[in-house]
Amino acid sequence: MTADIELARIDGGTVAMHDARRKLRWSVELEPFEIGVYPVTQEQLAELLGESATHPRRPATGVSWLRAIRFCNAASEWEGLDPAYTFDGEDVTWHVDADGFRLPTEAEWEFACRAGSTTPHYGPLDEIAWTAADGVTAPQDVGGKLPNLNGLFDTLGNVWEWCWDLLDAARYDEYRVFRGGGFADDAWSVRASVRRGGAPRMHHEDVGFRVARGGFEATDAAQGWSAAADLERAAIDAPLPPGWTPRR
Repeated sequence: MTADIELARIDGGTVAMHDARRKLRWSVELEPFEIGVYPVTQEQLAELLGESATHPRRPATGVSWLRAIRFCNAASEWEGLDPAYTFDGEDVTWHVDADGFRLPTEAEWEFACRAGSTTPHYGPLDEIAWTAADGVTAPQDVGGKLPNLNGLFDTLGNVWEWCWDLLDAARYDEYRVFRGGGFADDAWSVRASVRRGGAPRMHHEDVGFRVARGGFEATDAAQGWSAAADLERAAIDAPLPPGWTPRR
């Protein structure tokens, strides 16, 4: 049942963030929060959303960002918590004061993944992450490699993990971030700082998610994210360069 979603408490702290395209670096001060010890598994997805679970202990993959959001709300409702999200069609609003399950912000994810480390990996990659070097052809059962110092398994490798944040609102419109690298990726992609993303309805066999919890006394801003910053980053007066995604 959803009580099987095991969470680790992450104390507050500072994480350094980096946007390679915009050549920006900044620091985010985080309040304490909780995050899943493991990625959400096929079994957990099946219990709440009626998905099939052919490999119960493998990370749930082929899950779109929107589906992950709906899982978070379903888990909150099951546990009697205030859902973190409301929907207007496919537009999602995060109520940052809610105590329900949610996706981590990008800053939360990176801070929890690094667990105090400042290098690309929190340990020898072959010991902590399933990558292309292992020669596997599918995600592996969660918890099969060593955890980081926060007690989190599979933050690097195995499957990429959706976060709440937009990837780059100017270039990719509504694309959302996923982090961490997957079982088919080379070491270069399996690093704590690597950012990739996809459209909210996209689903991939190497992308899953883990949940977080924590409400904050704020509106439309928390843990390194803000709606105002999203709007500012999306604002481009000039024509979009070739290859950029047209905004709706």
